[in-house]
Amino acid sequence: MGPGRARALALAAVVGAAVLAGCGESRHPNEPRPQVSRRVSVTISPKQLIVQPAKIGVEAEETQEIPQNEGHPAPPIKTKAPLDITVVAANQTATDTKLKITGTKSGESDTIYAYSPGTFGFNLPAGKYTITAVGMPGAKPGHLTVGSYRESSQNDVLLP
Repeated sequence: MGPGRARALALAAVVGAAVLAGCGESRHPNEPRPQVSRRVSVTISPKQLIVQPAKIGVEAEETQEIPQNEGHPAPPIKTKAPLDITVVAANQTATDTKLKITGTKSGESDTIYAYSPGTFGFNLPAGKYTITAVGMPGAKPGHLTVGSYRESSQNDVLLP
């Protein structure tokens, strides 16, 4: 092999290595998956609103885990994003009502008809919230605390 051919081969090797080094995905493949929506149950009675659980996003959630993940808590996510919450409400009164959430962020649900369930979602940042039934002044409000803890859903199966 002549000197010109050796230089061309060396140049091709350097260019090939530079091309390969520049290729690839820009994000880390093991970034934690986002947290799934947390469920909050609200029971509306004529005398009070019962909110369960009263605190969410404070620590890792107790969940049923598949055997290979048992005993290993879901890793936390370092984010300041609001927590996605699904509120499942049961109106056990004879009055149609709406739920109103006030606190760091405020919002109102669609109408929850008498003796019927209702489901709606909110994105709530960390803070303390009061949940009231609109048009039911005799019902004592419920309280919800949203913490800043977020956990990855990477250990959960059968998620969309």
